[in-house]
Amino acid sequence: MKNINITELPNGIKVISEKITHVKSFSLGFWFNVGSRDETEANSGISHFLEHMFFKGTKKRSAKKISEDIESLGGYLNAFTSKEHTCFYGRGLIDHIENTFEVLADMVQHSLFDPKEIEKESQVVIDELYDIEDSPDELIFDKFESNIFAGNSLGMPIIGTEKNLRAFRQEDLFKYVNENYTFDNFYIAACGNINHHALLKFTKKYITKKLHPSNNAKRGLSINTSNDLHIAKETQQVHYILGRPTYGFNEKKRIPVSVLSHILGEGSSSRLFQKIREENGIAYQINSFLNSFYDISTFGVYLSTSEKSVEKAQELIFKELDEIKNKKVGQKELSRAKEYLIGNMLMSLESTTNRMLRISQSVIYYNKIRSVEDTVKKIQEVTSKDIMDMSNEIFESGALRRVVLSPKNLLLQKAF
Repeated sequence: MKNINITELPNGIKVISEKITHVKSFSLGFWFNVGSRDETEANSGISHFLEHMFFKGTKKRSAKKISEDIESLGGYLNAFTSKEHTCFYGRGLIDHIENTFEVLADMVQHSLFDPKEIEKESQVVIDELYDIEDSPDELIFDKFESNIFAGNSLGMPIIGTEKNLRAFRQEDLFKYVNENYTFDNFYIAACGNINHHALLKFTKKYITKKLHPSNNAKRGLSINTSNDLHIAKETQQVHYILGRPTYGFNEKKRIPVSVLSHILGEGSSSRLFQKIREENGIAYQINSFLNSFYDISTFGVYLSTSEKSVEKAQELIFKELDEIKNKKVGQKELSRAKEYLIGNMLMSLESTTNRMLRISQSVIYYNKIRSVEDTVKKIQEVTSKDIMDMSNEIFESGALRRVVLSPKNLLLQKAF
């Protein structure tokens, strides 16, 4: 891949770039391979809280000046925290890439974590937590993964708990940063009309603080037996997930699972959308999902519907699962799912930000850039037999778990 370069510096930082000559902009990301999966119950939520606090002022910039220094150049700064990563990123015109690099470098090295700002921002994040609690379509996914991964850090919500958010102190934040925001956990990635050597120059010029090496602690994974979960909440609709753990990014079998998900419930031509929404009109939201981590994924079906329709919807879902287990998918339907998956991936790559996300995660997960052509080839190789075999494996009797969020604890009959 002639336009992509990867350099590992002597201190362990990995610098990744993809040059796209026909654009006038860039997307630049500072990635740390740390997220809520690396937390404990005692500090759950600290990775996400730190994401907020890095924007609250450094030794040379106030929170307002951090924004002004980028926005005055027509640029944009943002960040996100996942269960496995934290990313700070900026977009702008290529002439201003060094300015953006310097601001991000200042944030991740010299943030003050002022106790007054901690107190204010903790309330902001608590309000964000309340927003999730008031959004059943978001809350149910947290509850599903908490149930599936009970006893494992993957089960803890990214946002943490109100108790922890009220308890975080300046020394807690500095301690977590010193232990986890380290050179060997640090990836700098950029995509756009950029020069890789310039990116290396900026790294050497602006990353001046010595970031201690991490303890290289391996992320553990233990899956305990879980049961169905019913959550009573005042809602107008019943929110329902049926699913289980399956293969992560490090497994070849994840791609057939992804194709299976598209056949079942991704897109308006999918089986579940057609059966439950179009033919029976009993749900506005119905889709399958595949949420992946390095060594495991969660796969399932989500819907929201009325209390009177949820039993019928569940019955129809199970019928579709039985159908796909027992009858091979036709070539036309299989080809349509593959083209949908490939088309979405290729169209997303028209964004420099999406391209930056892709090359970063590729290096973090695989220690190399996996080419688009290679991914397309692997999708195209999935057969009808692969889909049938995967369906029988994933939907085996007793393997799926339900999480139901409703005005009262519904006692749904099992259809298996």
